[in-house]
Amino acid sequence: MLDKILVAIDQSTASQGAFEAALELAQALGAELTLIHALDIFDPMSPERPTAPVGSYSMALDNVLRERYEQQWAEFVNQFDALLRQKQEIAEAAGVTVSYQQPYGNPGPVICKVAKHRKTDLIVMGSRGRSGLRELLLGSVSNYIMHHAPCSVMVIHPDGRHERSPRERLQLNATAPS
Repeated sequence: MLDKILVAIDQSTASQGAFEAALELAQALGAELTLIHALDIFDPMSPERPTAPVGSYSMALDNVLRERYEQQWAEFVNQFDALLRQKQEIAEAAGVTVSYQQPYGNPGPVICKVAKHRKTDLIVMGSRGRSGLRELLLGSVSNYIMHHAPCSVMVIHPDGRHERSPRERLQLNATAPS
């Protein structure tokens, strides 16, 4: 039985599809939904960490750069907190029990750790469709999670290759011959 579903949230189209799929499943199964966004300093959207110019001995400059970075980081965190709260409100309006977390760290390991800690039955996440060299250089969170998750994983592809609803896909998988 799927009682606890965790869905990875970011600003991608695939993430929106993952949220919709997870919400539909949670409604149909009466499952609890956990929304998660990992705060990663290496995320291309995160603020760039400050570096003092070579030969700079100015503590005032260092302080200004650090303060600017801290402000940008706070805005980054708040942006995703607002996104998670928005998704939480949508799920609550749909009658689903929902919570969210925004832990720090590399998304793949962090999501797996939270899933294990919460005794999650299913992780739903979007795939950005990276392959080949791009996946090797940039990494693939969905690939990592598929190989390290403590539970089943459903990956939603952004290109619409899978037009069936999550419920239809589960029914087809359950009746498919082995």
